[in-house]
Amino acid sequence: MTEAELVRRVADGDRAAFDELYRRTSPWLAVRLRRRCADDDLVADVLQETYLAVWRAAGSYAGSVTEGSAVGWLWTIAANRLVDAFRRRARQERVPNVPLVETTAPAAEDEVMATRVGQDLEQALLRLPPELRQVLQAMVLDGLSVRQTSVLLSMPEGTVKTRARRARIALREALS
Repeated sequence: MTEAELVRRVADGDRAAFDELYRRTSPWLAVRLRRRCADDDLVADVLQETYLAVWRAAGSYAGSVTEGSAVGWLWTIAANRLVDAFRRRARQERVPNVPLVETTAPAAEDEVMATRVGQDLEQALLRLPPELRQVLQAMVLDGLSVRQTSVLLSMPEGTVKTRARRARIALREALS
């Protein structure tokens, strides 16, 4: 029985045909995915998502007018799932982990300013416009990168850089 026939039987809900399709194609598919991704856990997730999609969408292949290769159809599903996984990973890496505090404790910036920062610097910081102070606090006191500050404050990275530069110039002038 060919892979195309197996897919058609899977479309009819044949569990044994699905098992046979998996047995025949999963080793080959795993090798092909590993050539594009070195993360074994991600490859395993993509394989699982692929065969779940095959089970659910076998009717779309079995009912198609074109006679494409079942293995090609399977690879297309797997490749799309791999791209989706890469996109999810990229989105997760872009968003900084900012813990949410439910209590009304004083902010870390306020504690640092009150105890460690000199009076002159504190006064200079307080005289900064709020939009410049926010950027400076996020980047200097919280140690966030430009990208993380951009996400946190919902503004473009270029705006973050500009405001950080303006804040530093204003502080330098106030302290000199």
